[in-house]
Amino acid sequence: MKKKRFVFHVDVNSAFLSWSAVYRTCILGESEDLRRAPSIVGGDQEKRHGIVLAKSIPAKQFGIQTGEPLVSARRKCPDLIVIPPDYGLYVRASRALMKLLRRYSDQVIPYSIDEAWVIFDGFESLYGREQMVSLAYQMKQEIRDWLSFTVNIGVSTKLLLSKMAGEFSKPDRVHTLFEEEMDRKMRPLPVSELFMAGPALSGRLRSLGIRTIGELADADPEFIRTHLKRPGEVLQGYARGRELEPYIFTHEENKGYGNSMTAPADITEELYQAACRSFLELWDGRTPVRQIGVHASKTEKSRERQYPLFGRERQERLERLDRAVDDIRRRYGEDSVMRAAFLKSRVPHMGGGLDRERRTGVTAGIDVEKEGQGVSDVRQILCR
Repeated sequence: MKKKRFVFHVDVNSAFLSWSAVYRTCILGESEDLRRAPSIVGGDQEKRHGIVLAKSIPAKQFGIQTGEPLVSARRKCPDLIVIPPDYGLYVRASRALMKLLRRYSDQVIPYSIDEAWVIFDGFESLYGREQMVSLAYQMKQEIRDWLSFTVNIGVSTKLLLSKMAGEFSKPDRVHTLFEEEMDRKMRPLPVSELFMAGPALSGRLRSLGIRTIGELADADPEFIRTHLKRPGEVLQGYARGRELEPYIFTHEENKGYGNSMTAPADITEELYQAACRSFLELWDGRTPVRQIGVHASKTEKSRERQYPLFGRERQERLERLDRAVDDIRRRYGEDSVMRAAFLKSRVPHMGGGLDRERRTGVTAGIDVEKEGQGVSDVRQILCR
């Protein structure tokens, strides 16, 4: 008999803004908490094409959206507080979060810098749902107590449904979405709320008379396939509660276009090439691109690698190179090895964004992966 599992999806509320707010209030001693004011994390303010990377709840109340130009956001809220991103801080805060989550389970699957799945295999035979929901509340509170930021946690038995649950009302909430709750909690939602349903695909569905997730789930599969091809089939599967697949590469551009692909890849070069192929399949070569987001989910070492006829030696060399680079960075820090293209660049090689000179000394010195440092020390570093 197959063991059942519970899945938590943990998502940091307004991650970039929350992490910056914690740093500014707890370390710099600022009195104003950015999370309680109309504020955003934005791109380069000196360039007119900067965009909103993260927003506070008060900023959202002005109609400000993630991905919109700074110029537009300022029109909506003239007193808007705009702060620059600090990717070094974000990486370290993310690591602190992942480290805390691994105290609960050895199966933690990062989905992005600010969200992850935590899987509890076989727990349904030991603990009931009420106990697991209580555990989710405990996890949420521990994150708030130790790291000083809030998260949403979705609880289910599937990756997809826990992800959907985590997107329900925010911030600082726990929601459940089990299969028997789909009719009540998921089907009535607008189709745009479905995982991977970007603005462009949602718009096409609405033009076909499909406005809710339930209507998409009930639609004739042949009708969906005819009008929306493979993306429509995948989306309809999600509407019916189908589980997420491994090795999903997705590309999103802030006008709402998206693409995804699957690939057995566990080498840096392979991941890069897969991301490039995904983008080139989508882009027409002419339309200006303001922002691109690329992520890989459920990555693991491929068990079914098929080597090219004359490329096995190169693949094995790349595997050894990746292992060596990872080992050096674990021992001596992320900056001990970098690609030559970043040597004289003002862009940090592990994240992009602000140049190293603009980071504060305290932020640059945080290292939650330092040997012997427990989770209990992380908050002392971030908030002393």
